[in-house]
Amino acid sequence: MSYFSHDTAVIDEGCQIGDGTKIWHFSHIMPNCIIGKGCNIGQNVVVSPEVVLGNNVKIQNNVSIYTGVTCDDDVFLGPSCVFTNVTNPRSAVKRRGKYAKTNVGKGASIGANATMVCGNDSGEFAFIGAGAVLTKNAPDYSLLVGNPAKQIGWMSEYGHHLEFDNEGNATCKESGENYKLENNKVYKIA
Repeated sequence: MSYFSHDTAVIDEGCQIGDGTKIWHFSHIMPNCIIGKGCNIGQNVVVSPEVVLGNNVKIQNNVSIYTGVTCDDDVFLGPSCVFTNVTNPRSAVKRRGKYAKTNVGKGASIGANATMVCGNDSGEFAFIGAGAVLTKNAPDYSLLVGNPAKQIGWMSEYGHHLEFDNEGNATCKESGENYKLENNKVYKIA
């Protein structure tokens, strides 16, 4: 076994778990999910069947990731954030197999207690604030907060608010990396 799992964790048959991943207390990893290398899965986390997690995904305590969700490399999921997978759930109506897909892009962060309504993707390095309810796609590098979540700015890959000048240029105050805003899209300048 090339990963660590706490004695209280439940790992079902048919999972693929990458080298160096750590799975902590009372978490349940369900069949046919794929978990990349170097992930950290906190306490009381549920990873449902067929979920795909990239490398270096960090999941804090009390998170449920339901079938239909994929997270790319370097995603951060804050404590008690929630994913849904049915847009109109009813107890008496069976909708298995009709789960909406949700993707969290590379390097994105989902804040504590945020809710990701299914079918709405988070772009690369998007930052969904604590308690936000995402009801639309979040563009790459965007910062969204509130219920429903509204975009209030842009974030660097290091997680700092970007202040763009009149020519659409910004620099991350921690990394010194430069960014360009054009046509309401942000990209990092190489």
